[in-house]
Amino acid sequence: MSTEPVKPPSRRGLMIIGAVALSIAAVILVTGVTQRVLAGRGLSSEISKTAVPTVSLVKLVRSTAPETLTLPGTIQPYNRALIYAQVTGYLKGWNQDIGAQVKAGQLLATINTPDLDQQLEQAKAEVATAEANDHLAALTAARWQALLPSQSVAQQDADTKTADAAAKRAMLNAARANVRRLQAMESFKRVVAPFDGVVTARKTDIGALINSGSQGQGLFEVADLHKVRIYIQAPQSLSADLLPGLKATFDLPQFPGQHFDAVVVASSNAVEATSRSTLVQLQADNPNGKLFAGAYAQVHFQLPARPNTVRLPASAMVPSNRGTQVAVLGADGKVAMRSVELGRDLGDSVEVVAGLSPSDRVIDSPPETLQNGQTVKLAAATPPPAKGK
Repeated sequence: MSTEPVKPPSRRGLMIIGAVALSIAAVILVTGVTQRVLAGRGLSSEISKTAVPTVSLVKLVRSTAPETLTLPGTIQPYNRALIYAQVTGYLKGWNQDIGAQVKAGQLLATINTPDLDQQLEQAKAEVATAEANDHLAALTAARWQALLPSQSVAQQDADTKTADAAAKRAMLNAARANVRRLQAMESFKRVVAPFDGVVTARKTDIGALINSGSQGQGLFEVADLHKVRIYIQAPQSLSADLLPGLKATFDLPQFPGQHFDAVVVASSNAVEATSRSTLVQLQADNPNGKLFAGAYAQVHFQLPARPNTVRLPASAMVPSNRGTQVAVLGADGKVAMRSVELGRDLGDSVEVVAGLSPSDRVIDSPPETLQNGQTVKLAAATPPPAKGK
């Protein structure tokens, strides 16, 4: 073991070692700070990139071709009458049943009216009495007038007889009028068809008690089906397109594959508050009698395309408290929220009738946080798949 004493480092050496250590520490510190600054700058750059939303655009389709509109409709007769009795009695017999083709004035049924018959006989007897009274009063008045020149009777008495004769003539006229009224009522014992048509209902039978007027039960229903009326409820948004003269076709479930022609003839010009729809009437010829009253029909219209109307997916719509809006991407890459007016709802797409043009770039499924004037970037277009050899 060496016995030489350990020589302590000199003061100068210690200073050199300390300086070297300080230099190394300074280098390490500077390097760490630099790395932190560079990392922070990179993170800020990434955050800035992430803060700009990436959006995609929808394809706008301009509506140029006519659109087919289908609405449910109900067929009604051109004319329809529920026939009531105008006299009281018992049904003697009916001559026509449901489905019968009848002409105007053709007998449908006959009613027994014993009470009315007795009233007519009584009225005729009253006429006979009135005629006798009238004849006697006329003779008396003529005689009293003949005595006036000789002053055998007073002028007042002669005038009284003349007035009595006039009253008796008025009573005779009233009695005759009552007979004519009862005779007219007698004619209503024959229930006849009011127009050419089809008996669609018979609501009485032989021996049934018949009450006159609308308070009683209707006896028959007759429908004129040489033409039919078709009624549809058109949505308010389309009521301006369904004008008189517009042609349409319709089909019926019982005649699959067959189409019938119709034309719009009238509109109610009123919107129902509950359904927000307008009643529209069409007419169609029915020469073969295939169209029945009350039948259900599907009515098809070919509506002309509206100018400046575009169609876009419903996903592009942005509901707001100011109505429906869409986000439009400007040339500067900024978003402009634009209010639009919608037309028909086609399910997965909607029609915009005002507020857009086919050249606008509309953002699809815009984020909820998207603001007016915000900068966005457009997603890169997906290349089409390569075709196989």
